[in-house]
Amino acid sequence: MKFEEVIGIDVSKNTLDACIHSMQIFTRLPNTKKGYSKLFSWVAKSTGCSLEKALFCFEHTGMYSYALACYMSENQANYIMVPGLEIKRSLGIQRGKNDQIDANKIAQYAYHRREEVSLYQLPEKSMNKIRQLLSLREKLVKQRAGYEATLKDLSDFIDCSENRLLFSIPRKLIKELNRHIESTEKEIDSVLEENPDIMNNYRLITSITGIGRQTALQLIVVTNNFLSFNDHRKLASYAGVAPFPYTSGTSIKGRTKVSSLANMRLKSLLSACAISAIRHDPEMKVYYNRRTEIGKHKMNSINAVRNKLLARVFAVIKRGTPYVALCQYAA
Repeated sequence: MKFEEVIGIDVSKNTLDACIHSMQIFTRLPNTKKGYSKLFSWVAKSTGCSLEKALFCFEHTGMYSYALACYMSENQANYIMVPGLEIKRSLGIQRGKNDQIDANKIAQYAYHRREEVSLYQLPEKSMNKIRQLLSLREKLVKQRAGYEATLKDLSDFIDCSENRLLFSIPRKLIKELNRHIESTEKEIDSVLEENPDIMNNYRLITSITGIGRQTALQLIVVTNNFLSFNDHRKLASYAGVAPFPYTSGTSIKGRTKVSSLANMRLKSLLSACAISAIRHDPEMKVYYNRRTEIGKHKMNSINAVRNKLLARVFAVIKRGTPYVALCQYAA
C-alpha cells in the first residue's frame, strides 16, 4: 500500500508525542481516548490526508501502548508497533534524547520502511488476557520464591520458638500467594475452555514429552496462537536458541553461538523442557548422548534438543494431531 504521510508517535504513560515526517511538525496529546481522537483530527487538518493513506508508527511499550493500538484497530487505521531496540539500532549513532526527538526518529524509521512493512494486527482479547494472567502468575511465583527463601534463611540461623512472628508472617504470605496463584491458573483454564482453537493447540503442544503447561501457554502467547510465526526456525531465532556464525574475512573465525537478543523467559522455559525431554524421552536421550560422546559441548547438545522440541511443536500444530513417539514402535 502507498502511504502519503507517515506519523511517528512516542508513547509514554501520560502523553503522546507525535511527529508528521514530511512536514516535521510536532504535537503533544494526552494518552487517552480523547487524545487519540485529537491525534487523528490533527493529522487530517495538518496534512489533508485521509486516514486510509496515513501510516502510524509507535514503539511497543506494553500497557502504555496497548490502548492506542486498540483504538487504531477499532478505527481501522494503518499502524505498526515496533520494538524500541529495532528502531534504536536502525538509526545509527544518536546524541541527546527527548520525547520530540524520539517521535521524529520513529517517524524516520517508518518512512524508510513504509513500502515493506507489515501492518500490525492486534491479537484477540482472549490472547491478551492469557498474556496478562501469565505475567501476573510469574510475579506471584517470584514473590512466593522470595518468601520461601527468607523462611529457609531464618530457619538456618534463628530459633522458631523464640521468634514466632518472624516465621508466621512469611508463612501466611506464602499461603495467600498460593491461593492467588491457584485462582490465576483457574482463570487461565476458563479462558482456554472458552476458545476451542487455543485449547486444541494447547493440547497438541503438551502431548510432546518434555513440554509442560507453562511452556505451552507461553508458546501460544508469543506466537499469537501460531499466527505470527510460520516456521520453527524463526521462533528459534526469537527465543535465542538458533545458532549463528561469527566470522569475518580470514582473521575472525569465532565459534557459532546463539544471540543474546532473545525472549529470555521463553528461552529459560525451553531449557527446562530440553532437560526434561532428555530425562524422559528415550529418543531425545539417545540423541543427546550421541552428541556428547562425539565431543559436542553439553550446552550445545541441550540447545540442539531445544530446537528439536520447537520443530516438534510446529509439526503437531501443522498436522493437527498429537505427537506420537515412533521410537517405541521401532524393531
